[in-house]
Amino acid sequence: MRITAATETIANNTKCSEATLGSYYWEIGDANRTQVSGTVGVGGPTANTTMLIYSASKWLYASSVVQQRGVQTGDVGFLNFTSGWSKFGNQPICLGSSTTVDNCRPGTTDNTNDPGTVGRFAYDSGHMQYHASAVMGLGSANTTALAAQLNSHIGNFGFDYNVPQPAAGVRASPSMYAQFLRRLLQNGLQMANVLGSHKVCAQSQAPGCNAAYTPSSIGTEQWSYSLGHWVEDDPTLGDHAYSSAGGGGVYPWIDATKTYYGVVARERQNEPAAGFNSAQCGRLVRQAWIAGQQVTTPNPVPSR
Repeated sequence: MRITAATETIANNTKCSEATLGSYYWEIGDANRTQVSGTVGVGGPTANTTMLIYSASKWLYASSVVQQRGVQTGDVGFLNFTSGWSKFGNQPICLGSSTTVDNCRPGTTDNTNDPGTVGRFAYDSGHMQYHASAVMGLGSANTTALAAQLNSHIGNFGFDYNVPQPAAGVRASPSMYAQFLRRLLQNGLQMANVLGSHKVCAQSQAPGCNAAYTPSSIGTEQWSYSLGHWVEDDPTLGDHAYSSAGGGGVYPWIDATKTYYGVVARERQNEPAAGFNSAQCGRLVRQAWIAGQQVTTPNPVPSR
């Protein structure tokens, strides 16, 4: 029943159509295995297609930190983006001959601290870039060293880096990311115990929220941000799932009960809000899976 509900939602809901998203791979599973998966579009990606995952990298980096150190007070601001290191940008590009964390310059300015965003959510790769250098001692790490560090702590699933940016530079296949999500569901990583913790309001347009910068990856919805991942707790549409949408269109998630995981995976470098577009499909399929009923509406109606 769940498989039918999910596959029919993929096949028939406009938010999940090839016309809307282009070709993509999708998967849902539990702690033990993949339960259902498929590719939309002829010649689309498969479980083993490697792609840039952009900001889906953030969940991985935060998990590696928590695995090594637990959740230390001094790390929290860097992992929930309230540290003030918010002028780096979010594109996985390093100019010139930049080959290490310390030498990676994504734009015309160096990574600097902005006192005006200290204690306020500001979505920016600079938090993790500075943390990796100043706290974790990875300033001299190149892409190979970063990948070795990541895989040694969260599982040797084959992640590598396109550029030395912990928050945005990972290359992965859907299968690799699914293995990471399954390990979380198995309580095989410390992050499993702190999902949703230390969350801060992340929607600058929401009444009473002091967020300094909200990315297009959540649209206008009132999600919160935890340790390298979103908490989808919009008061109208949210189901409190945990996720980490990437700007190219990769959307990994774990449901609020920590029973199921899912991935929508595609690579659209020039599509505005590609991560949120994937999320709008992925959360409908999640609802279909959990309820065992096809979702035909364009917005979710999550159970409370």
